Amino acid sequence: MRAGLFLAFVTAGVVAVLLAAGTVAIIDSQRQQALGVTPLSCDAAIGPTQPGQGDIGAADAANLTEEQRAIVSLIISIGKKRQLSPRAWQIAIQAGMTESGLRNLHYGDRDSLGIFQMRPSMGWGTVAQVTNPPYQVNKFYDVLLSIPGWETMRPGDAAQAVERSAFPDRYHKWEPMAVHLVENMGEVVDATGCGEGLGAALPPNKAAAAAIEFALGERGKPYVWGATGPDSYDCSGLMLRAYEAAGITLPRVSRDQYKAGAMLPVEKAQPGDLLFWAYDETDPKTIHHVAMYLGDGKIVEAQQSGVPVHVRDVSFDEAELVAQAIRPGV
Repeated sequence: MRAGLFLAFVTAGVVAVLLAAGTVAIIDSQRQQALGVTPLSCDAAIGPTQPGQGDIGAADAANLTEEQRAIVSLIISIGKKRQLSPRAWQIAIQAGMTESGLRNLHYGDRDSLGIFQMRPSMGWGTVAQVTNPPYQVNKFYDVLLSIPGWETMRPGDAAQAVERSAFPDRYHKWEPMAVHLVENMGEVVDATGCGEGLGAALPPNKAAAAAIEFALGERGKPYVWGATGPDSYDCSGLMLRAYEAAGITLPRVSRDQYKAGAMLPVEKAQPGDLLFWAYDETDPKTIHHVAMYLGDGKIVEAQQSGVPVHVRDVSFDEAELVAQAIRPGV
């Protein structure tokens, strides 16, 4: 009975807010920036999806119950009413999913209660308040807005700054789902402001991050043998310009690029490292192709005529792949 009354209350509240607001305009990343929200980088550890897991957010969202989706609707509707950016809604959704599974719990660790497991003993409000969904959502937003620089934080880090959990990394797990919900239930185009990211693929240094950003930005440009940009590339030409953008000078051809950095086993490659292919994997003189590793089993490359610069899957045991990777500038 309690669950039924709760759902009726939340749903009615959501409908009332939406009716009061009228038709909601679609929000895009530019609107978020106008609200002071900094777009997130897609080339480090930030972004709504990981390569090969583009549907993970949708899959998690599909498993939500009616009660959970009602709470998401409440988070979004109150965020809109308060004219908060979609980033704020996303942070609240990630926090709520982590703390309670987006449920209005009447129990928790010590005196923790509600969607965000707020503790009356820690000044979050009375028991009646911290189990009242609209109060909880507004209180979460109040605390979020008091955190300096929350707009530029990764959403999970901002959620942690509000919740102050002993397990700070757990909020990141729900980033893909929260983005999906903000975009689909909140009518937001490109909620992160960056599209697809590389998830856990964190470049080992700033130069690698800059090189990855450049290479990914050239996707779709044609392969032309001997070309070094800006309108077309061959494999080593793309690597040359990518690392040039990062302040590192590479030799022109792939065989020489193989000698232009620290060598490590290919299985230990990190984002930004160069992978090489040779007709004889044991003989560097036969190297004929180079690509940049992105992490999570992906590379970006200018492969061959008729195939534009693109991202594809890579296997460390695929044919002709040299057993050593190179980390430029190290």
